[in-house]
Amino acid sequence: MTGIVWKTESQRDYFGKAVLELGRANPGVVVVGADTTESLKTSMFGKEFPDRLFNIGIAEQNMIGIAAGLASSGKIAIAATYAVFGTAQVYNVIRQSVAYPRLNVKIFCSHAGTSVGPDGATHQMNEDIALMRGLPNMAVMVPCDAPETARTVLAAADWEGPTYCRFARSNVPTVTSTEDSFTIGKATTIRDGSDVALIGCGIMVAKCVEAAESLDAEGIDARVLNMSTVKPLDIDVIRKAAKDTGAIVTAEEHSVLHGMGSAVAVEVARTRPVPMEFVGMPDRFGESGDADSLLQKYGMTAAKIAEAAMKVVKSRGG
Repeated sequence: MTGIVWKTESQRDYFGKAVLELGRANPGVVVVGADTTESLKTSMFGKEFPDRLFNIGIAEQNMIGIAAGLASSGKIAIAATYAVFGTAQVYNVIRQSVAYPRLNVKIFCSHAGTSVGPDGATHQMNEDIALMRGLPNMAVMVPCDAPETARTVLAAADWEGPTYCRFARSNVPTVTSTEDSFTIGKATTIRDGSDVALIGCGIMVAKCVEAAESLDAEGIDARVLNMSTVKPLDIDVIRKAAKDTGAIVTAEEHSVLHGMGSAVAVEVARTRPVPMEFVGMPDRFGESGDADSLLQKYGMTAAKIAEAAMKVVKSRGG
């Protein structure tokens, strides 16, 4: 579709290195895992700080409870596992023991979304953004690439209260650089444009960039926004996008019913209504298969984003 050749990197690798860096800088940081410390690369932290990593086995509810206890004792507790187990499996424990008392538990989950691939519907967590953003006191981050994933670790440690961050299993395109900044609650403009705003999070940001490049050939100037924090939302950048372009497309590797797109739509409806389209996982469970093939099957592609952009521009009268 475009001539872009992306460098791809592992979000888990960057996450593990960032946790180790944070641990070296702050002796109050502890890590709790649920038999996934090797997979999520927190084992690097454990090798250097064996008395500060707690691998409690396949017991995710205990993982969250222990992390809450450590946080209530003054620690910054990082709880890390796969998204389906770290959110849905333990939702009420997070609600009662972390969000309600507003503790400094930082939940980081990999293997989010349909791109988990061969593990199938039981492991393809497409509802976690909705679950976590619905909790009072919880900040929600969806970094677009590996370097940004590392930055979320440092930002979460500085944030007062609980946070949730989700990222992918597979290597993902690198859109940002290690020198870029990251602030919870602030979106970044990847590409400016005046005809339509493509607002993406996670792995869909790179696809928004690809869509924007292809839209140039159609005479459509697309702005690309990286909405790497879903809660708190950058309301100002959303309002400005609606005002400047008059048309918005959101793109996420998550259910379109109640994810980032829904959050954006609420603010658009509240402040400056414009035509919108939503690219993401349809209202259904996934299936086992190759990650790229599944994303193609369920419409989470640059081509679908470009198609949606042309639709909203046309409905706006552009």
